[in-house]
Amino acid sequence: MDRRKFIKSAGVAGVVGSAAATIGAPAIAQGREKLTMVTAWGRGLAGVFDAAVYFAENVTAMSDGKLEVDVKANGELVSGLPALFDAVTSGQADMYHAADYYYVGQHPAFAFFTAVPFGMTPTELHNWYYHQDGMKMHHELGEEFGLVSFLGGNTGPQAGGWFRKEIKSAADFNGLKFRMPGLGGKALGKLGASVQTIPGSEVYQALASGAIDGTEWIGPWADEKAGFQEITKFYYTSGFHEPGAGLSVAVNQDRFNGLSKANQKIIEIASQATNMWSLHQFLSKNSEALARLQAGGVKTLEFPNDVWDAFGKASLEVLEENMSDEVFKKVRTSVNKSMKESAAWDQLSSVAYARQRTRVLG
Repeated sequence: MDRRKFIKSAGVAGVVGSAAATIGAPAIAQGREKLTMVTAWGRGLAGVFDAAVYFAENVTAMSDGKLEVDVKANGELVSGLPALFDAVTSGQADMYHAADYYYVGQHPAFAFFTAVPFGMTPTELHNWYYHQDGMKMHHELGEEFGLVSFLGGNTGPQAGGWFRKEIKSAADFNGLKFRMPGLGGKALGKLGASVQTIPGSEVYQALASGAIDGTEWIGPWADEKAGFQEITKFYYTSGFHEPGAGLSVAVNQDRFNGLSKANQKIIEIASQATNMWSLHQFLSKNSEALARLQAGGVKTLEFPNDVWDAFGKASLEVLEENMSDEVFKKVRTSVNKSMKESAAWDQLSSVAYARQRTRVLG
């Protein structure tokens, strides 16, 4: 199936709604161009919206103001997660900033460019993306939908999430209403959870109202900013689902191809800079935020080993279920090969060093 032709003919204007009419054709005046970026994030949402703004500022600076990115929070022009994808693939918006695993319904291989359960750490992801097949495969997958995509942020390892009660066994997930996107959410579904994908700006209210029993979000800093500690005090600090979650900048392919070669390269390099800046924004702020959460009465917990075993079994089932798709199979095979190669040295160098540093210095 030609997914790109299907999407363009599917009447996406009805999905995007009246906001689409305000996006319109490319803005070009006196040698200056403006790209409209729709995002998955509420305005000011810690870390993730910051990454979109940082990207936009760098594009403007590197182009000496000749290429501008107008960043729109979720709900300002387009509401919800599916509508973002539709708006950009149809050409009614120029680009999006989001986590590509929101679009596993369009193609399951999108998950690899955010995170898959028991998948890559940020270092492993970047090894694969920048020095092996990752970026090439991202472009190949995007091309099916009329997109040119780049990694444009990373949250680092994500927490297991917030729960209204302690998780003592895998059976505790049966019937639990839990917010978790991507293939990790599908794995929880195999444990009996009622899994929901809710935009970040709506998660606090859903948890506070009881519409969900728990949620994963990102990590201590972003979670503290979101205020989840006001609702529950049970916080699992290590998760199986997103060991290094990438964010993406995706540009409508026709729009991208219409830019000058210089502006195309600016978008690529600004995405790369944002990717690194974003990762270390999260990592630099998490420990202090964790200390504040603990001082405020949050109980930091770790899932029991039998729960981790259940996560692993369910995750492998989800991954195997998608192997009939040739693109998914190709990407997963490449990811697994790269991950093993990266881990071989990392275990003998960085991991061993961190263990000895803790032993020697405390």
